[in-house]
Amino acid sequence: MSTARTFGKASAGAAALGLAGIGAYAGAMWTRYGHADPERYPRDRLLDRFIPEPEVDEYHAMEVAAPAELTFATATQMDLMSSPPVKAIFGLRAIPSLLRGQPFRSGGSRGIVEETLAQGWGVLAEDPGREIVVGSYTQPWHEKVTFQALPPEAFAGFDEPGYVKIVWTLAAEPLGPSGSRFVTRTRVVATDDEARKRFRRYWAPMSSGIILIRYLALPAVKRKAERLAWATASTAPVTT
Repeated sequence: MSTARTFGKASAGAAALGLAGIGAYAGAMWTRYGHADPERYPRDRLLDRFIPEPEVDEYHAMEVAAPAELTFATATQMDLMSSPPVKAIFGLRAIPSLLRGQPFRSGGSRGIVEETLAQGWGVLAEDPGREIVVGSYTQPWHEKVTFQALPPEAFAGFDEPGYVKIVWTLAAEPLGPSGSRFVTRTRVVATDDEARKRFRRYWAPMSSGIILIRYLALPAVKRKAERLAWATASTAPVTT
């Protein structure tokens, strides 16, 4: 058997396994949709004010050897698009637009909070130096997605049909004077049954990229915050 034919069969087999894996993942997310249990993770008093009974509740956390204030500042200022894997994920999601001849807009070099607010999201609540809650209502199943902010006092009660409300957080929980836990959390709820059906069809396959970005962001924040903490400690004056 020729090398080319062997390689072709191996590539086809790998592609089949990959498609099967994606299909299994999408099926699992389809089944899980709407069965979020807020008690599964630590309570968040700020988040609970806006979506207390979510249909999606994603929680990701990592311990960091850096003070909470430093971890939080690092998280809010991180530039997701500086990561080649994250940029590749956004590029894959932009393929339909590229095929229509539209340019790929990767954003600037702004931090994640500044970049998100520029896209139309709004800050719903803050615990300075500890946590920020950002939200919008949107229709992410459309080819051109727009995010629309609401005043904090109007967000929980917003129920205009045809949308999903999305809230995400960045938080740093103190673990002593020189340690913290970095937490990012996302909650979603639909405003009616039709939006729920559409979002479920979108979320089942597309959530893989969204969640992968979270997994890539956590260690990136950890590395940078710990580097900054070490640099600060190494230049601090020695007292006797």
